[in-house]
Amino acid sequence: MGVPKRKTSRSRRDKRRNHQRLHVPSLSTCPQCGAAQLPHRICPSCGFYKEREIIAAQ
Repeated sequence: MGVPKRKTSRSRRDKRRNHQRLHVPSLSTCPQCGAAQLPHRICPSCGFYKEREIIAAQ
């Protein structure tokens, strides 16, 4: 079995682990009601997407 010839440096190790971090979701405001929503998705509070009503308000 292969054995490493040298110790992996902290910098190289952390570069490899760079993609395992937690990501903060990017939020945008709804143009209709002003609530925070995920981009390119229907607004959960008013049901609008791209100035059209997709889900009827309850």
